[in-house]
Parts: sequence; structure tokens; C-alpha cells
Amino acid sequence: MILAGLDGSDSSWRATAYAAGLARRQNATLAIAYIQPLLGAATALAGAAVEETTQEIAEELLAAVREAEHRLRDVWRVEWRFLTVRGDPYAGLARLADELRADAVVVGASEQAGHRVIGSVAVRLVKAGRWPVTVVP
Repeated sequence: MILAGLDGSDSSWRATAYAAGLARRQNATLAIAYIQPLLGAATALAGAAVEETTQEIAEELLAAVREAEHRLRDVWRVEWRFLTVRGDPYAGLARLADELRADAVVVGASEQAGHRVIGSVAVRLVKAGRWPVTVVP
């Protein structure tokens, strides 16, 4: 079981593609996870709209993955599933990795400058030391 984190960023798409190749070579199942962000205090008033938007993002990501699978079906096939949960990206990916008994976790490098200071999801997953983690630039 290979777990890939996908949030729609360029690096997360590259990580998902890398994870798909890894799953194909290892004859493993690919789990693609989108972690829907929790509402912060500032967005609590717009709660329903934000929740609807994150669900729309999940549906768009799933559609894009299905379209990519359709385009590549003659080249290779990978058994995959798309999962989405609400929460903190690190906690959501860690929980899914544990629940799925993931053999590896693949995530994209953070594209946000502030993460160099406070730590990115990728750094937190690596520091947890519970699974092999590949960070794709």
C-alpha cells in the first residue's frame, strides 16, 4: 500500500505520479488522499460555504485522477482508491497511513515559504518516523 497526499498543488501532483509509478513497479495498491482542511476561527462564519468548497475540490481532484487513469490505461494499470477526510493535513495523512498500514507515504514538497520556519507536512511525517516517506519536489 502506497499512500500519496494530493492537495492540487503542482508538487502534490508530481508526488502522486511518482507514487503511482512506485505502486505499479511494486504491484501495490495506491491510496490517494485529499485532506479537507478544518475551519479556522476566521472562516467559522462562512462554514457551510467553505465546507462545500473543500468537497468540490475533492470531487475535482477525483475527476482529474480518473481522467489521468483513462488516458494512461493502455500504458499501465494501477489499483487505486481515492480517500478524503477532514482535518489537519499531517494528522489526516498519519491516521490514514496507520489505518491502511501503508508501506510508504509520498508527498510533495511544501510550496509555502513559511513552512521553512514552522515545518511542513512532509517534515512532520519524516520526523514521525513511522513510515518511509518520500518528498517529491
